[in-house]
Amino acid sequence: MAAPAPLAPFPPSRDACPTLPALLLQRGYGLRPLVADDLPWLRELYASTRAEELAPVPWPEAAKRMFLDSQFALQHQHYLAHFGDSHFLAIEHDGAAVGRYYLQCGASHDLIVDISLFPAERRRGVATALIAHSQHEAGLRGSDMQLHVDGANPAALRLYQRLGFVGVEQQGTHLLMRWQRARA
Repeated sequence: MAAPAPLAPFPPSRDACPTLPALLLQRGYGLRPLVADDLPWLRELYASTRAEELAPVPWPEAAKRMFLDSQFALQHQHYLAHFGDSHFLAIEHDGAAVGRYYLQCGASHDLIVDISLFPAERRRGVATALIAHSQHEAGLRGSDMQLHVDGANPAALRLYQRLGFVGVEQQGTHLLMRWQRARA
């Protein structure tokens, strides 16, 4: 099997990296800008987010891997092309990469482009704490937040609803959701 084509590098890190809430810092979590050397584990992270979906597909494992690699490459290109001014961050636990957080900060609203965690880190409150903290930070700057959730991911939909996001518009397979800061 041929090696995947090289992927475009991440843009230089932004000046002010989003911060983590004290709860996650105390538990050994951190954020750092992503670099090209992170692409191999990001490819594995992406594959882990599609594992359940592809489990019943009767393809050989090598075909599934080629499909996932191509989909990861397309997603990576799309994110860089359309959200290149975002913070592309690794979520780390005790120095090891456990997920990614792509956040675009804007004047009127911030956009959670992507948040993904490896299976062992899911359902431990990491995404909840990180998003809630980002909402707080956005609110302090006078910004609301938006995100898109895949309609085939009910767990993510429930999480976002618990955090105050409301469905705004169905866009193909994804639902645009919005959180509005408290108005004075």
